[in-house]
Amino acid sequence: MQSDMYSTFSSEYDLAIQDNIYNAHLERPTLQAMLPQLKNLNVVDLGCGSGVYAQYLLAQGASKVTCIDYAEEMVQLVARKAQQAGVTDRVNAYAQDLAKGLPNESTASADLIIAPLMIHYIENLTPLFTDVYRVLKPGGSFVFSTHHPFADFEYSQSGNYFARELVEQEWDTVGQPIQVKFYRRSLTEIANALTLNGLAITQISEGEVDKKVEQMDKKAYEYLSNNPNFIFIKCRKE
Repeated sequence: MQSDMYSTFSSEYDLAIQDNIYNAHLERPTLQAMLPQLKNLNVVDLGCGSGVYAQYLLAQGASKVTCIDYAEEMVQLVARKAQQAGVTDRVNAYAQDLAKGLPNESTASADLIIAPLMIHYIENLTPLFTDVYRVLKPGGSFVFSTHHPFADFEYSQSGNYFARELVEQEWDTVGQPIQVKFYRRSLTEIANALTLNGLAITQISEGEVDKKVEQMDKKAYEYLSNNPNFIFIKCRKE
């Protein structure tokens, strides 16, 4: 799903997430702690954004990282960073609508697939999760984060927790208000989309905000310490 935040304001977004509360001090530390040892792994990064995760994966020893994002501007940022770092032989980046799955990726080719804060932009998870299973090697892992089902329920128009709904909010991530659309869905829907496609859930986390945030924004720290914002799920291809 297209958003100006990831296209028109791609450079501003890249700068903002380097050290902000929700990405740098809540989402990334939690998801990274759930990853396996990365040395010599072939990793696919879904919704790669500006390449922050790619840099981390390569620094931890991943042999190859394939970066896929809906926004061409984000893919260009990733490619430029890879060139500047001299790692173009280890990074493959391209733009594609992930709602259509992973048609360009070979069967049983990836040791690990990650999807940080991406699946809530997809209405029907089945095409993607079917291909995640196909592309993973036997025993490979799929680790992702998304909006916590409870966190978005206050924006429900139906009042039905189990109904999938398109939500529109105004975010100020890049320093100015941007309209963002995403899908609110139940934990049951997420779990079913995984297990019906052969992925076994091995770990669930609701994240823990870094203590540093208390100095950055005490109100935000208190809220995130007492309320779920994201949910993190690790799966295995049996």
